Amino acid sequence: MIWPATWLGALAGFALASVPGALLGGLLGRLLDSRLRLPDWPALLNLLRWRSPLGVDELRFVLLGRLARSTGRVQPAQIRQARDEMRRLGLDPRAQRLAEAAFNRGRDGADDLRGRLGRLRNQRGEAQSLLLSCWRLAGATGGASAAQRELIMRWGDWLGWSVAELEALTIGLGSLRGRRAQAADTAYQAALNLLGVSADSDPATIKQAYRRLLSRHHPDKQAGADPELVRRATEMTRNLHSAYALLRERHGLR
Repeated sequence: MIWPATWLGALAGFALASVPGALLGGLLGRLLDSRLRLPDWPALLNLLRWRSPLGVDELRFVLLGRLARSTGRVQPAQIRQARDEMRRLGLDPRAQRLAEAAFNRGRDGADDLRGRLGRLRNQRGEAQSLLLSCWRLAGATGGASAAQRELIMRWGDWLGWSVAELEALTIGLGSLRGRRAQAADTAYQAALNLLGVSADSDPATIKQAYRRLLSRHHPDKQAGADPELVRRATEMTRNLHSAYALLRERHGLR
């Protein structure tokens, strides 16, 4: 086993103070290797890759990417859930791009996560936040798969969490998913009603209805009119945009 910090410390110590310096540097490096769990050079390089403006949230999205890929093809619902996590964290556009890159890297499965998670064993708050994000993504498609549960349990073990503690985190998430699904269905039906279309309408019909209503209610057509009419037209236009965006996502419209 090669301990990288030990060798670096010894070399630096030798350059500064010959043999005594090498011994002291090697000892300090060995302590660093042990504390950071760096058995070899790849482990050190992997650690350096985590130096990111996102901090622990880069790890979060690597985990989410790994979870999404664990069942095969990444589902749109999983991507939406990852974006929900970005909004939950209040990430700015630059941080969102870094999070997306971390998510995609997680899908590739190249990162060694054990050492990184192990360093969070004494940070219960950070660990809980990561694990809750994982459970939420695992439930985005209706429930955690066996592969996803196995990953979360393994990661929880590396974080120092018991099986009972990990299961306890899921309490309330099921009912929360149910409320979210109900709210999403309600919003979808409201969008259909606003555009005057049905769930089985073809894309051309939906787009035509949207454009017709947008033209009819555009605020520019209320120029010089009563301010209240302009306000209503502006609100209607905003609602039409939102409704069409929802239908585009649900129906996969371009």
